[in-house]
This record gives sequence, C-alpha cells and structure tokens, in this order.
Amino acid sequence: MTQLDRTAPPDAQLPTENALSSDPSVRLTRWLAVGSLIGLIALGLAWELVLAPVRPGGSLLALKVLPLCIPLAGLLKNRMYTYRWVSLLVWLYFTEGVVRAYSDRSPGAWLAGLEVLLCLSLFAACALHVRLRLRNARQAQAHPAPAS
Repeated sequence: MTQLDRTAPPDAQLPTENALSSDPSVRLTRWLAVGSLIGLIALGLAWELVLAPVRPGGSLLALKVLPLCIPLAGLLKNRMYTYRWVSLLVWLYFTEGVVRAYSDRSPGAWLAGLEVLLCLSLFAACALHVRLRLRNARQAQAHPAPAS
C-alpha cells in the first residue's frame, strides 16, 4: 500500500458519478433517499406548524427538522459517507414516530405513522444505495475498463 492509498479519502477509490449513473438501481435508491428525506422535512414542518401543532399557531418542535436539512446537500452530491450516517440518524425520527403514533390522538397519530414509513423508506434506500455502490466498486476494480 502506497502513501497515496493511505491518505486518500475512502470515497476517492469509488467509481465516479458518471460510472455510477449507468446503474439504474443506484439512481433509483439515490432519488428514493433524497425524496424520503425531503418528505421527512416537509412532514415535520407541516405537522408542527399547521396540521397538528402542540400549540395553536405552531410550536418550536418544528426545529426538529433542522438536523435533517444538514445531510440533504451530501445526498444530492452523492457522498457515500452521508448515506452511511443518515441511515443511523433516521432511527431517532423513527423512534419519535413510533412513540407519537401510540401516544398522540388523531391526526397526530396518522402523521406519526407517515413519519415511520418515510423513515423506513429512507433507511432502506440508504442501505441499498451503499451496498450497490460498494458492489459496483468491487466489480469495477476486478474488471477495469479498457484504456482508450
């Protein structure tokens, strides 16, 4: 292993975005993850400000979506590291959804159920995306493209 190999970031040895875009499964999981994350952000804001706020006129619980806004840029830039840590972060929102689905009255319980579904969708998309990209990277290393 050379010095360059040890200092290069883990994502540097993965195929470029152009190489990844040829796999429709990778593109699908990417957009499913981005869509689920945007859905969680929109749901959190609508839930706490309009649909079923704790207090009339909204509540400060809407600030819970701020941590979800941070990884959005990383998912849009297709950064592997972001997919990995979002798949861990999402379990906090899943837990909140499960607790509120059983403790809140309607419509809060329905919104919490939707939050749980979005969290499961986001987790599955992130996990599949990482798995597919790593598989494609291994295949690309085993069978390099001919030089032109």
